[in-house]
Amino acid sequence: MQRIHRLSRREIKTILHYTGYACLLLAVAMLFPLAVAVIYNEPQYLIPFILSSLISGIFGFILIKIFKIELEFSIKSAMIFSTIIWLIGCALGALPYYFSGELSYLNAYFEAMSGFTTTGFSMFSNLDVVSYTINFWRAFTQWIGGLGIIFLLLVVLRSTGADVMRLYLAEGREERLRPSIKHSTRIIVYIYLFFTAIAITLFYVAGMPLFDSVFHAFTALSTGGFGMHNTSLLFYNSVWIEIAAMIVMMIGATNFALHYTVLKGKWKEYFKDIETKIAYSLIIISTILVTLMLYNNQVYGNNILLNFRYALFQMVSAITTTGLQTAFYPDLLAKWIGLGTFLLTILMIIGAGSLSTGGGIKWLRFGILLKGITWQVKSFILPGKAVMAKKIHHVSELKITDDVIRITGAFVFTYFVIYIISVIIVLIYYPDISRVIFEVSSALSNVGLSSGIITPTSPDLVKLVFIIDFWMGRLEIWPILLLITIIINNMVRRRK
Repeated sequence: MQRIHRLSRREIKTILHYTGYACLLLAVAMLFPLAVAVIYNEPQYLIPFILSSLISGIFGFILIKIFKIELEFSIKSAMIFSTIIWLIGCALGALPYYFSGELSYLNAYFEAMSGFTTTGFSMFSNLDVVSYTINFWRAFTQWIGGLGIIFLLLVVLRSTGADVMRLYLAEGREERLRPSIKHSTRIIVYIYLFFTAIAITLFYVAGMPLFDSVFHAFTALSTGGFGMHNTSLLFYNSVWIEIAAMIVMMIGATNFALHYTVLKGKWKEYFKDIETKIAYSLIIISTILVTLMLYNNQVYGNNILLNFRYALFQMVSAITTTGLQTAFYPDLLAKWIGLGTFLLTILMIIGAGSLSTGGGIKWLRFGILLKGITWQVKSFILPGKAVMAKKIHHVSELKITDDVIRITGAFVFTYFVIYIISVIIVLIYYPDISRVIFEVSSALSNVGLSSGIITPTSPDLVKLVFIIDFWMGRLEIWPILLLITIIINNMVRRRK
């Protein structure tokens, strides 16, 4: 039992070795904004990004050379690696913001964590004046985070089959597109690149400038939600751009295994899938309710189509965990207060599809729990020896065991425990419970819809709570709890 709660030196060396490769990957990523700095005549950002890239590259090279692989990844060490690499990756990803003088280091770390975890909260007080180069890095971190740092690492590493499989599982991914994990990762990257091109085209055709189209393709497809302007997508005030954004957000929030199935010609599977049924049912019901509420209160006048437009966009943004906004604080809480903000909060918590770029509890888990309630009720009626078939359709027919239901329930319970703890801490500084409940659900589900609580001047402890929520939400909790367990166990062992 002690070995389960401890990391051996050989495991630590393996973790640090792979961490070096992730640092090299980030070093290469930091070179891309240099082209933007040249194109848009922003030479002041060349040194910050070159310096950040060098630090990341040198650090990675040292880790690779000093620490050699002495052991294959176990599930435990892979999960620990997945927790640590996000912390280190964000620490390095924050350097361009800090070296350029745009943000303090804590705010820069917040921005990097929000970017890589595809959350969307920002520490920039005035987005309208942020440079092209910095905006590209903001969007690019979300595009990278949509796939995941570890996921990209799997594409470039020549790892053993066991290592790849365990790293794949460690980042909360259980489904495969092909029997080989390596083939699955490459296929997902190809699909991601394909949809990125489609997203850029959609935004450009809808009327966005080219740079804005690239920026929002990165942030919408990754369900990240960073915006270029203080008023997010409302800045463009275009129904066509909003339609394009909703299409891209739904693509990003949909299971990539389902995308792969549809692209192979099995398009009927999309409508049979439990996640599709859950997502669209929730969007339709919530949009109708909020439209009626907005129209009844004439929030956007007596034009029901205009009220429908605002309701639909925010519901899609919430359930895909993207965070792009057309409704803002104080209007969001002054005019949407009650039913509107309550439904947005529920949709953010439920979140997006499994094996997607989105966060939250996930449509699949929500569907399993709903089915679980039905199965439990039926079990009271059936004879004692009767066997009930517990199946759902998710890409294919899946048999749901009692263990799956138990683990799903445990995850949801743990999610809400973390959520409640975060709410309590933030309430110490912000007594408005409706805003805090809204904002924390947005943080823990990696959404980024804001009620105006989090700003560059927020208390440092609140920022740290949100950073931890971003991190835990992106990694789906279990790897971080394992790391905490190992740390506590080691502390107790040393005291003895």
